Amino acid sequence: MTAVDRVFAAVFPPLNENSIPTPAATPVLGSAGFEGSADAQLTIDWDLRDTAAEQVQWERAWHTATAFLSLPNEHLPPLKDSNDLSRQHIKWRKKCTPDIAAALKYIVSLDSQGARLRRGQKQHDLLQWYFEEAGLRHFVQHVRPRILQLLEDMDTEYGVYNVVVYLEQAHTVYLHNLEEYVFPLCANEGEEKKRWILSNLTGLLTYSLPQQRINHDLTKLFKTHAEATLDIRSDPSSTEQRKASNVRRLLTRLQDIGMGGSRVQKILAEVMSGVLSTYIKQTYAGEWDSRSKVAAKLRYWVENRFARYIVEMLAPLNLGTRPQTRSETEIALSDVEKWQEIAINHLGALRTEELFNIIVDWENDSKGAIEDLKRYVTNTAARTHVTTSFCDVLSRRLLQPGAATTEILQVYISIIRAFSYLDPKGVLLDRVSRPIRRYLRDRDDTVAIVVSSLLADAEDTVPNADILPELAEEMQNGTTLTAQEDEDADLDFDDMDWMPDPVDAGPDYRKSKHLDVIGSLISLFETKDIFVKEFQKVLAERLLKQAQVFEKETRVLELLKLRFGEASLQACEVMLRDIIDSRRVDNVIRNDQDLAMNNSNEPEPELHTRILSHLFWPPLHSEDFSLPPEISDLQARYATGFETLKQSRKLTWLNALGQVTVHLDLEDRNVTETVQTWQASVIYVFQNEEQSDKGQPVRKTVQQLVSSLSMSESFVRNALTFWVGKLVLAPSTSHPDTYHVLETLPSSALDPSTSSSSSKNIQSTLLTTAAAAAADAAATSGPAHALRSEEDIAQEKMEVFWQFVVGMLTNQGAMPLSRIVMMLKVVVPGGFPFGNEELKSFLEGRVREGKLEVVGGMYKIKV
Repeated sequence: MTAVDRVFAAVFPPLNENSIPTPAATPVLGSAGFEGSADAQLTIDWDLRDTAAEQVQWERAWHTATAFLSLPNEHLPPLKDSNDLSRQHIKWRKKCTPDIAAALKYIVSLDSQGARLRRGQKQHDLLQWYFEEAGLRHFVQHVRPRILQLLEDMDTEYGVYNVVVYLEQAHTVYLHNLEEYVFPLCANEGEEKKRWILSNLTGLLTYSLPQQRINHDLTKLFKTHAEATLDIRSDPSSTEQRKASNVRRLLTRLQDIGMGGSRVQKILAEVMSGVLSTYIKQTYAGEWDSRSKVAAKLRYWVENRFARYIVEMLAPLNLGTRPQTRSETEIALSDVEKWQEIAINHLGALRTEELFNIIVDWENDSKGAIEDLKRYVTNTAARTHVTTSFCDVLSRRLLQPGAATTEILQVYISIIRAFSYLDPKGVLLDRVSRPIRRYLRDRDDTVAIVVSSLLADAEDTVPNADILPELAEEMQNGTTLTAQEDEDADLDFDDMDWMPDPVDAGPDYRKSKHLDVIGSLISLFETKDIFVKEFQKVLAERLLKQAQVFEKETRVLELLKLRFGEASLQACEVMLRDIIDSRRVDNVIRNDQDLAMNNSNEPEPELHTRILSHLFWPPLHSEDFSLPPEISDLQARYATGFETLKQSRKLTWLNALGQVTVHLDLEDRNVTETVQTWQASVIYVFQNEEQSDKGQPVRKTVQQLVSSLSMSESFVRNALTFWVGKLVLAPSTSHPDTYHVLETLPSSALDPSTSSSSSKNIQSTLLTTAAAAAADAAATSGPAHALRSEEDIAQEKMEVFWQFVVGMLTNQGAMPLSRIVMMLKVVVPGGFPFGNEELKSFLEGRVREGKLEVVGGMYKIKV
């Protein structure tokens, strides 16, 4: 040794091999520690002031501590009880010798010089080193692959349970030595250091695992347990019950390893929300009877079953491994009330889904469901959800071209009644009725059905597709709000019960004091002219067909006068007065002209009339044809008597509107029918005494009838079809347009039960079948209404405009359609009321008749 070496050695004593500091890679426990063997006593001089010697002492202590805390490079062995580590191999549960204890104290305790000198330095933080050792090496290499394998190999319930048990085992192994030997040395900072390492280990366990898979498995497990415990599933299997029994232990283990925080509570909350919704749907779906007890039953179930179950499930998450006390597990009243409100909201959501069916079934007492829904629509969001969802269902299930107008109106009436009960202020009704009212306005037959239903008889048992019995009943019991009262409702400054509009009312919301059905239907149309015009047509039909009593019509007219005013319904009032006054005038004229006297033994026809003021009536059928002489004579005498009574007025007979009671005496039967005048005139022509005296049936052709009666062919064929259906006439087999009287009927036609294979019976069967077909055809063909249709009126006007078209094409030559329309608008007095398509359809008819021809889009007279 040189002099320099001796001087250096005097200042810095040489170190032996056993004092080498901890290498970069921590050695396995059992290697050399401090001076001497591992069992030797370690003597530390706490008063060392030499920096190099202190560094050597720190390195030796660090080497010993890290070697003790290091984890074997192996998988964790399976455990039967994760809290019992006494049966584990010695490499997992290590023995702490005095050397190790002294080294741990020197590194961790703030009473040591080494810990004080290196305080705040992460590279010398034993807990930081241990977290990297346990997390980055052992957990990633050995624990995480094993957990992924458990999730893939095992079924859902047992898989997630075993994963949690394995995580708890790793958590216990990782913290065992720290809790036993390290944390007690930290003095006042022990709890803080413990929270730090627990937080980091929890983050490691949580975010290094497949969260989506674990959340899914936990959700299924919690759901199975809840349904089995709350008896929601009718037949839970024994396997499911056995799996569900592990849930509370699972929650406790999750809490112990730090994974039972807000994430598990959120999963549990979502599951319980779904379980509550499932229970309500299975138990109370379709239970709509009034008075509803659903809400009371649901509140009781939530308080005594649902709330207690939630508290039991949350107890492990709130208490962890601490013992439960009564104050920590009992149910708070505020929580029960909150859960009851959640249940009522779920019930309201169910009733919102069923609302359309509830409305359709309103007549069968589904008011109880509306009572349940009434408890739900207590805030703006719920009210908006109900109206929006219901409008979507209406558009999808009702407001479709395939739905009949009567069905839509019937549902609308039920909507008015149900929503008036749900929200008396009418805000919800105003929202949901807008699309259905807009759709009904676009339907052509809406106003006709409404008016016909108002005038219908509620006691009528004959079904009619164009009549709403509910509206007829409402007309008998309800009253219609006057238009003036409705418009001035907000201007009544003397109303002491006035209330402002609801906060969720729309800008064009109008509050009505009476949400009556009739008023809502009448107000469907923006202008009253449409409704009044249709009411006039329907009233005219009923007045001309009905016999004597008009109480229903009078009552409806008076109610509509309150709604629309007397001026709008003046024509209807004149029509009703015409019919009523006609009875008195008819009696006076018949007595004055001796029309009621029958001095001969021969039966004579009787004539009764209804005198109409044609200026106030809608357009009526005015077809003229020849009547039997007896009837013509009575008409002449009646007209004379009327002119005597009303000297400034004159009668114009509308033969097509009359009704005749006909008595027919045939050889083997008598037939009595109430028919139209043209039908009576046609059968009268078959009364030919000359042919009857010769024993031959009377025969007439269609053309003979048209010529002799001066009647249109359509009327003649309609009458012939009617009498064929009544087995009074029969068509000729050789000449289809020839008809003869059936004076006698075959026996099988009189008694269908008799059958034979003879030709006569076959012929009678064919006759009966033809008669039935003719009866059906007569019921659906021919002019069945007293009023002229819009098409007939338009056709009549077109016939007038046809003369203008002929004059233009004759004088100016061929013209295109657009120019013809332009010229008609100029030359026709009052303007041309039709468009291009209507005129084109009319001119095409003239082309088919051979009166016009089209060449290159130009119309010209065909020569």
